[in-house]
Amino acid sequence: MITNKKPRSSDTDSNYMRDDRTDMSEDDDRSPPSDSIANDSCPTRTCTPGSGSGSSSIPEYPAAYPDQVLENVLENVLWFLTSRKDRNAASLVCRLWYRVEAMTRSDLFIGNCYAVSPERATSRFTRIRSLTLKGKPRFADFNLMPPNWGAHFAPWVSAMAKAYPWLENIHLKRMSVTDDDLALLAESFSGFKELVLVCCDGFGTSGLAVVASKCRQLKVLDLIESEVSDDEVDWILCFPDTETCLESLILDCVECPIDFDALERLVTRSPSLKKLRLNRFVSIGQLYRLMVRAPQLTHLGTGSFSQSEDVAQGEMELDYVSAFAACKSLVCLSGFREIIPDYLPAIYPVCANLTSLNFSYANISAEQLKPIISNCHKLQTFWVLDSICDEGLQAVATTCKELRELRVFPFEAREDIEGPVSEVGLQAISEGCRKLQSILYFCPRMTNAAVIAMSKNCPDLVAFRLCIVGLHQPDHVTGQPMDEGFGAIVMNCKKLTRLAVSGLLTDRAFAYIGKYGKIVRTLSVAFAGDSDMGLKYVLEGCPKLQKLEIRDSPFGDAALLSGLHHYYNMRFLWMSACKLSHQGCQQIAQALPHLVVEVIKHEDNVDKDEYVDTLYMYRSLAGRRHDVPRFVSIFETSDLGRCCCKWHSSQKPDIFKRTDISGGWGDISAARLWMGLIISHFSCSSARVVATCVANASYVVHKRIWWFDLLAVENYYRSLWCPVTRITAALLSMAGGGTDNLMICHSQVLSFTLIIRREIHLPAIFAGVLSGKMVKASLIIIEVESDCAFEKQWEAWHCA
Repeated sequence: MITNKKPRSSDTDSNYMRDDRTDMSEDDDRSPPSDSIANDSCPTRTCTPGSGSGSSSIPEYPAAYPDQVLENVLENVLWFLTSRKDRNAASLVCRLWYRVEAMTRSDLFIGNCYAVSPERATSRFTRIRSLTLKGKPRFADFNLMPPNWGAHFAPWVSAMAKAYPWLENIHLKRMSVTDDDLALLAESFSGFKELVLVCCDGFGTSGLAVVASKCRQLKVLDLIESEVSDDEVDWILCFPDTETCLESLILDCVECPIDFDALERLVTRSPSLKKLRLNRFVSIGQLYRLMVRAPQLTHLGTGSFSQSEDVAQGEMELDYVSAFAACKSLVCLSGFREIIPDYLPAIYPVCANLTSLNFSYANISAEQLKPIISNCHKLQTFWVLDSICDEGLQAVATTCKELRELRVFPFEAREDIEGPVSEVGLQAISEGCRKLQSILYFCPRMTNAAVIAMSKNCPDLVAFRLCIVGLHQPDHVTGQPMDEGFGAIVMNCKKLTRLAVSGLLTDRAFAYIGKYGKIVRTLSVAFAGDSDMGLKYVLEGCPKLQKLEIRDSPFGDAALLSGLHHYYNMRFLWMSACKLSHQGCQQIAQALPHLVVEVIKHEDNVDKDEYVDTLYMYRSLAGRRHDVPRFVSIFETSDLGRCCCKWHSSQKPDIFKRTDISGGWGDISAARLWMGLIISHFSCSSARVVATCVANASYVVHKRIWWFDLLAVENYYRSLWCPVTRITAALLSMAGGGTDNLMICHSQVLSFTLIIRREIHLPAIFAGVLSGKMVKASLIIIEVESDCAFEKQWEAWHCA
């Protein structure tokens, strides 16, 4: 299991597995942003009531076009849509909604910086004020990705500096940010207000100094688990000498001393400051001075929570209790990086109001925790080290009835020692904290009974991550695999979207996940599984799966190829130390041309065997990235993975253009498919096309895959300026065995709207999973109507 990552602070949602979505839209309007787009786009017509008849009292305006009126109405309505999911759905209605949604969007979220190019994003969205951008996959946090892999912020900040001079907020996660990037950011956005860097690297205190000095309206500067180099620059001194707008300052990850006097003056002249988290170089005495000057704080990171070494002996002890008591608005407490337990009573006055408490850096015992936790009746989020033992967890369960999130990290993660927490603590939490929604639990041993009890007592669980330290650990009481425990979680917790599994697991556990985990979006697997069937169960049974992370498991090419029908719907797939061959990865790249298939070679692996070290696979509109390091290989897409027919609108119904397709599929040993297209009822005025694809073939599918690739159809219509907006398909004849296993909708009509809602990507409409039987496909009719939704759909899927 992965245990070498430091616990994270509770102020940010940097969970063990993160669930994010991104939507994209497009608009050609390059006008600057305004608070009310509707007011800029159409004048208001007013009627003055009077006694006379006629139109003399009514100003004469040209009549607005019906589309313009609808656009104005839509603008006013879409301003109220805040959910990315809702906005994405709205943009897919039609071309008008598509354009208006882009005009009214101010927040842009991109879950993978390589999913779309900066130029494409800025050309589609012209009024963005806030950007959230993510780079490296999550396993980079655990040293499973070589340094200098990529995810550079430079091209993004360059594009935004030209397109969005009014940009106010930037949130980056796992991005490579340089001091030059920060300097360009500070110089380009005059009204910049918020910078959040989570798990980023490449920058130092000199870059922060430029941001502090030039961003005069800065409200938020949060550095969370980022690597900040010490350039020997006192960046705190660079903030304006006048009163600042600061509301949040998080610097607990900065591993270098700061000028405390400058920090104290900064806090004093920041009356709006609500969040302050200090690094380990701030002593409890210095913390006291800051709290006296900022009693309005709601979130506080205490720094070291120990006395500095240069304190003179015999100096009068400060009244820390009074300082905490004066902070009556304090609801979130973290820090305690070098804690001296004797100072813990100082926080007693604020415990009753706390909703979040982070002890993930504090090595405290159950006896030291009990006086604190006994007063935390409002606590909803609690992070702690396993040093509190099962006894401490039982105290939490007794008091914290409102607890929603619990994380228990290992103080020392070793397989050869018996850990202090076990199934006893987990069962106590499940019985006492029945409103629990998320749990991350590290332990050396576990039982199925305790996990089953958790599934029954906490049915509202959204995230369940059980990390059993040690390889292939069974139920330590019965010696059985942990299959039934995890099976109960996916069966009984109907809201579960995130799952991390560990311990001794067989394919039976994955069969449970595939059968019952219908809304699971994120799955993390380590050291688990028996065969390829385990992964096949998941890929075929979890339609909502977005992020799949697998390491050190026995899954090979057959398991990988079983997910061809679903990969376009996923954000990414990560597989390291599995049994994947280069040939299997190449087959994926050939079959799915809009998927980027990266193979990462680790320098410390000198073994030249047939298996790849790491496979990282993600959907992308931008295609192959241009900053590929030498240890990364990206498989090229070939035409073998497509059914590329030559379409001609002049063909008559009885003339067919035949194309032979063979090879490149891996799972089809003998396949020759004859496809033809009849174009009829086509006119530029109606923009309506009825296409009939005739497939006349008899062949044996030995394993899994066959499909008709409708991308070729779409490309033809695009060449005629008639993009696909809706496809209605009817399977008129299907003879042969194995039809009960077809992965298609068996209704006679498939509308494009239903395809989107069911998250079925376009080429997979006719994807089938067969079992080695003879199949004859006779006739398929495809009806296509014109609009631009096809491209919009790809935008949404590739960046969601």
